[in-house]
Amino acid sequence: MKTLDQILAEAAYHKVAAFGDEHKKGTTERKQYGSMAHKLPILVRTAGLAEAISFVESRGKDGHKVLLKDLGEIVLEGNGGNFAEESRSAEMQKYMYLTRRTLLALKWFKRFAESVLEVKATEEGEIHD
Repeated sequence: MKTLDQILAEAAYHKVAAFGDEHKKGTTERKQYGSMAHKLPILVRTAGLAEAISFVESRGKDGHKVLLKDLGEIVLEGNGGNFAEESRSAEMQKYMYLTRRTLLALKWFKRFAESVLEVKATEEGEIHD
């Protein structure tokens, strides 16, 4: 039996690795995906899950959209739901569950953005490859 952390790590790795295979090193989409993987956990903690997801959606960048899609599939356990809509309409208990699960998954997205995509966060919050 695997722990939740192992399950999320494995799922995040497959998502990030697949994205990395499709987008060569140095591409804009790869930097967007990796950069947001670094920034999103802080945004969720400071603004809340629904607002953070809405902010990322409003940016409209391809790498951000793919990260949200990948994250949503993992957090919602592949049920095909709309992650943004789920976060906006969830009752308190489910909202807290989604937030916790999102933060646990984002820990792995951030780590794999560094190791697999080779996108690093600097002290200023900028991303270099």
